[in-house]
Amino acid sequence: MNIEANRNYTNFVFLFFLNIGSMELKKPKNIFVQGSIAASFIAEGIQKHSTKTDIGAHSIFLGQVRSDMIGGKKVAAIEYTCYEEMALQKMHQIREAVFQKYPLTCMHVYHSHGTVAAGEICLFVFTSSGHRKVAIDACEETVERIKAELPIWGREIFEDETYKWKENK
Repeated sequence: MNIEANRNYTNFVFLFFLNIGSMELKKPKNIFVQGSIAASFIAEGIQKHSTKTDIGAHSIFLGQVRSDMIGGKKVAAIEYTCYEEMALQKMHQIREAVFQKYPLTCMHVYHSHGTVAAGEICLFVFTSSGHRKVAIDACEETVERIKAELPIWGREIFEDETYKWKENK
């Protein structure tokens, strides 16, 4: 290989890896909301989509903190904690995979961080597409993957202020 050809090849390889690196360095969206997710926030999110006329269906999942009885104690709240950078990167991977699998128009995910009282919303997943089956399937897969893969932990706080680490099921 002559010097000019070698230089062109080296520039090509450098630019190729630079482009791949740029794709991988895309900044993940922040999904965390401090405390519970307000009903007004959810309503605003839905309302913003009324002008998008290529959307034919939305699927929405709302996760709510239950007041379970565990070992004779009643859950009053859950305190969510995580490795934020790792969780955001993992959510970005889940989001990209779901977008590759389903023809979605958009997806929004918000998860609580900090303390959320029983009865309040802690997870909001909102998918939109041209047709309902796609939106429903994508929403369900996103929720299941969040529960299984995101490094987020919940500490169930009982009414007597003792706690137990929650197991995702």
